[in-house]
Amino acid sequence: MTAWAVFGRLTGQDSVVEQLQAAAAAPERLAHAWLFTGPPGSGRSVAARSFAAALLCPHQGCGQCRSCHQVAAGTHADLLLIRPDGLSYGVRQTRELVLKAATSPVYGRWRVVVFEDADRATEQAANALLKAIEEPPPRTIWLLCAPSAADLPTTIRSRCRLITLRTPPTAAVAEILEREGVGHDEAFEAARASLGHIGRARRLATDAQTARRRADVLTVPLRVTGLAEAFAAAAALVKAAEAEAAATTEELDAPEREALKRAFGEGSTGKGVATAVRGAAGALKELDERQKSRATRIKRDALDLALLDLAAFYRDVLAVQLGASVELANSSRQPDLRRLAESSDPGMTVRRIEAIMRCRERLAASVAPLLAVEELTLALAKRRSVLT
Repeated sequence: MTAWAVFGRLTGQDSVVEQLQAAAAAPERLAHAWLFTGPPGSGRSVAARSFAAALLCPHQGCGQCRSCHQVAAGTHADLLLIRPDGLSYGVRQTRELVLKAATSPVYGRWRVVVFEDADRATEQAANALLKAIEEPPPRTIWLLCAPSAADLPTTIRSRCRLITLRTPPTAAVAEILEREGVGHDEAFEAARASLGHIGRARRLATDAQTARRRADVLTVPLRVTGLAEAFAAAAALVKAAEAEAAATTEELDAPEREALKRAFGEGSTGKGVATAVRGAAGALKELDERQKSRATRIKRDALDLALLDLAAFYRDVLAVQLGASVELANSSRQPDLRRLAESSDPGMTVRRIEAIMRCRERLAASVAPLLAVEELTLALAKRRSVLT
């Protein structure tokens, strides 16, 4: 068996892999709290889970043993894998997590907690988490993931060893897709369009609906020629996000509800069934609340992804206007890029990109999606005389 094989899933992150390998090889000096940061698609959670596998594997992350397979599946007894479903992660959930994290390992040397999207912890939850990180049990390792260190309170990030991932280069992402059977040209086009996000690149290359939705979003810059068109484009963007969220949540919700009903013995008879039914009602209500929160998050994430695609399009327009020698995310749409570049100026393009970023901020602040997107599309429709 080969040590460190689990790190093979990290693309374009050689320096990060070296840091994690060195840390896993020196357990006597291992920090008890780590913070993995990087842009979307950089592999924050992949890095954290690979590191967890290396810590829990008797062969330092061979990728082949039972321990490594269990970590990959999220079922290892000494691994706590936390993925917030909704927009936030509450204090009650965090306190329960802290109690679980404090228990002794079942098999190995460490109890490892991988907390994805730790930036979703509420202020009270962050305070509860801080206490656990300040005084961790001697055999517990915390691996937190967030887009940037600034997304977590200073008190937490100052107690963590920081691991910063970068956006993988296009060639590295395309190479992964080609190994999975995607054609050369399609792999590079998807890799460029995804801006280095491996999961998104894979979906763009293999899922026709994902590619179609992105293509629809990229028609917005040329469609918003007036007020009516701006309002129509906003409604279409929000409707598309809602449809995508509905499809995703339906796939996730139904199996969860069925599994919960089975766990409470739905359809069974005999002693204790009435008590089980009452318990099921309460559990189903709690599940409904979690699923609604997750649906809101999925809808917001779908909209945010559309906005990032728009921002990348205008970034390409700006590159064309300035004659910059940079890789274009939308190189296959050269005629559209040139058309928009010729009908505007760099200052206008920058202001449109700023409008997209403001819309993202407003959505993150829980502004009604349609209102936020309408404000954006109206800004995109404005002409030079208004913007300057």
